[in-house]
Amino acid sequence: MADVVQYRLERMVDELDDLEQRGLFSRREIAEIVKQRRKFEYRLKRPSPLKEDFLAYVEYETQLDALRRLRKKSVARELMKQGNKKLKKSKSDFAGLLRIMDIYELALKRYKGDIDLWFRYLEFCRLRKNGRMKKALANVIRFHPKVPGIWIYAAAWEFDHNLNVAAARALMQEGLRVCPTSEDLWVEYLRMELTYLNKLKARKVALGEDQGTLTRDPRSSDEKHWRDENSELFMPLGERGDGDGDDDRANVGSDESEKKQELFEERGMNIFQTVYGGAVEAVPSSLSLRKRFFEILEGTNLSHYEDMCKEILNDMKRDFSTQPEFWDWLARHECDLENDLEISEEGIIPQVEKAVQVYEEALENVPSGTMFCLYANFLTDIVAHKEGETNINGSSGHAANYISHLLLIYERAESMGCITEDLACKHVSLHLQLRQLDEARKLAAKLCSGKLAESVELWGLRITIEIRCTTKSSSPSDADLQSLFELLQQILMKVSVSKSENLWLKALKFYANQRQYFDKLVEISVVTLVRDGGSENGFSLSFAIVSFIFQKDGIQKTRDIYKRFLALPRPGLALYRHCIDLETNLASIGDKDGLINARKLYESALATYDQNVSLWQDYYRMETKMGTSEKANAIYWRARKVLKDASEFVTATDM
Repeated sequence: MADVVQYRLERMVDELDDLEQRGLFSRREIAEIVKQRRKFEYRLKRPSPLKEDFLAYVEYETQLDALRRLRKKSVARELMKQGNKKLKKSKSDFAGLLRIMDIYELALKRYKGDIDLWFRYLEFCRLRKNGRMKKALANVIRFHPKVPGIWIYAAAWEFDHNLNVAAARALMQEGLRVCPTSEDLWVEYLRMELTYLNKLKARKVALGEDQGTLTRDPRSSDEKHWRDENSELFMPLGERGDGDGDDDRANVGSDESEKKQELFEERGMNIFQTVYGGAVEAVPSSLSLRKRFFEILEGTNLSHYEDMCKEILNDMKRDFSTQPEFWDWLARHECDLENDLEISEEGIIPQVEKAVQVYEEALENVPSGTMFCLYANFLTDIVAHKEGETNINGSSGHAANYISHLLLIYERAESMGCITEDLACKHVSLHLQLRQLDEARKLAAKLCSGKLAESVELWGLRITIEIRCTTKSSSPSDADLQSLFELLQQILMKVSVSKSENLWLKALKFYANQRQYFDKLVEISVVTLVRDGGSENGFSLSFAIVSFIFQKDGIQKTRDIYKRFLALPRPGLALYRHCIDLETNLASIGDKDGLINARKLYESALATYDQNVSLWQDYYRMETKMGTSEKANAIYWRARKVLKDASEFVTATDM
């Protein structure tokens, strides 16, 4: 290995001598370059070099070559000031580029399957224009013919940089034969063909042989339509009664231009229909592909444009009428809020009505919770668009009508049995936004007693509403407190602790100063923890209760309660860690029992989690900081003996 590395370094001598003779690098800098290259070469000659080794070498050589170019420009400027000739190209000008390519090729021989590495190499070849692009593209296609992005990249290079349309078309068509189900390939092939046709059109326009383009601007088409309707308002400049001959010649020229324009438009439409037919046949079940083709068609100005749009929409309705996503896309296409920001409110109303008609038709075909949810989201977006914000309280005019319609949609979903958790929560939230607290309370109670009786999110809304109603007065009555507690007990006993985190926190916070009800919540928590077990990480109900008791009653009662929780089956590592943190914090401020209790907690936790490396590390660090060196060493050797893989424990920075 050393001989190979030495041989490769010796081959760099001429290049390095040239750098020194030209004054681009000093002898000390060249020695550092040799040192770095030797280090990289040894890394590449290992039995199993990593991909990162090759990339690091490439990065170093790239930066070095960039520095060489900067210094060469500086030296050239100095020579120009002195009246000398320009610097001629020499071996050092090409050596860096060749070395980078060699490193890439070595890396690709070992990592042929790494697509990211191939694209790095292709981008390097494209940017540096080193003449190896065709060979690199041929190799990557040979190794990865099933990757659509490679065919697209190769065709784009031929089309944009090599200006070879025939080769780009051949690559795209071959890619479609190999990957016929790739949506991106079909879309990019269509874009390429239409772009090429548009370039031909633009060339004729530039030569004065034609006019117009194949791209469509909605504003310009609207303006043309208005000018056609009001043609009597416009009079050509220089119009005279004796210019009939000139007018005839102008009309003949315009007729020929229109024929050429129509020819291009028909050709473009033929291309679109051919590619669209092939794509639909290859991927008949893809809704997203049809939508992308439709969006491309909308941006063009092809012949029979409107007829083709109708044909695509009819095909989509025939094939995807059972998919809610299709109806949602179709309705939002009728009312494009993002592109209609400058349209007045009166102009948007007809579009919204068309979209509503589409949603109503969709509910007849797909009466589902998803369809109702998409319908409701659309109306919510309309209201927010009109009001300028999501706060819809106090809406007036048409926005108020849409809010009423939105409420009806929620009610229809419930009556048709299509209500979902998301719809129910949005329905209740809408009443809250409208400051209809009583309606929201009744609705939440009704929904929570139906098929959504175990919906934690819906119950969270209901509990929030009940708390707001209970706390309207400064001092809630015993009946209100009891009623709210019974509601909480009803849901907390049903749902697992992992799903009801927010409900538990709301309950503990609300009853923190109500000793009678807080103790009952503790008893309920014991029952649910026995049933579900503790959490290994994340939310720990037992420690949430421990924290509330610590804030209210001090450390003694806190220790009593956490010992009770730790005595339950499967208390969970999260509880152990929280209690250990509590005791170590107390020990750090002088509590004598804190360190003793922390040790007991560590020993108890390690009895169950003896293979947890971080637990052993934390125990060792605590003894190092607060305990004695003897105990710290004892824990160190115990950990090495108990852990099956003690390497991570031993190699920790502070072990």
